[in-house]
Amino acid sequence: MLKNIKPWISAFRLRTLPLSISGIIIGSCFAHFNGKFDGMIMAFAMLLTISLQVLSNLANDYGDGVRGTDNEDRIGPERAIQSGAITPEEMFDGIKINILVVIILTVGLIFVSFGSKYFLYALLFFALSGLSIYAAINYTVGSSPYGYKGLGDVFVFLFFGLLGVIGSYFLYTKQVDHHVILPAITLGLLSVGVLNLNNMRDIDSDIIAGKQTLAVKLGKKKAKQYHITLIVLAILISFIFSILYFSSFYNLLFYVAYIPLLIHLNTIIKATTPQEFDPQLKVLALTTFVLSILLGLGYIL
Repeated sequence: MLKNIKPWISAFRLRTLPLSISGIIIGSCFAHFNGKFDGMIMAFAMLLTISLQVLSNLANDYGDGVRGTDNEDRIGPERAIQSGAITPEEMFDGIKINILVVIILTVGLIFVSFGSKYFLYALLFFALSGLSIYAAINYTVGSSPYGYKGLGDVFVFLFFGLLGVIGSYFLYTKQVDHHVILPAITLGLLSVGVLNLNNMRDIDSDIIAGKQTLAVKLGKKKAKQYHITLIVLAILISFIFSILYFSSFYNLLFYVAYIPLLIHLNTIIKATTPQEFDPQLKVLALTTFVLSILLGLGYIL
């Protein structure tokens, strides 16, 4: 039994999950700041987001595995289909089960958030969940996956940043407020940074496999410049937010996250090989997660 579980846990890519719930944390904390927090909404929102991230990871493993993108030229952890630990048929069955879980959690989240009072809002979020399923699967799966056309960055910015923060805040408050926009943009930029870092690491193997990520289209030099721009913009926008919406020195707690971000920038600037990018994936993802927690806490302490 343990032999069957271990490859699936590996395929879930647990290290990607903290980043996926960062938007929920920020949105929930700002809802708490405005007296609209609900523990059940947060629980369902986190479970749904985690389930969507796992779905994305399984679909990515499946899509890249059957296309041969995951091969011996790729740097980083060996994937489940690539290693033979899970067959494509088994992975496809896992994806179908995961979609069912997402639908169940979506219904639960809509019920605890909107009940029977906000029918149109319920329809909107059911449609957004459908779009999220589409985005999770079609990054690398299908006849025309958008991840192979350099569009992954756009989808990550929209779903991890804008939808993650503003959408989760809306679940509590039933409205969109201006003070969640800059944090949503900040998180979106940092999340795109994580994706771009992954794509910079895999740029050589992706070129061979014909996977046209934005990093491949930009080339190594410009992809690095793009990455630096993403992180610097995230720092600047979050700093501007802290000035515009200052109410307590607790609001500035997230400045602590600037330290590892600046160290990360220095490391990336000096990096010359794809192998040097891989350890920075965990650094940037966890730093983004910590920034989200500190940003949210700064407005509820």
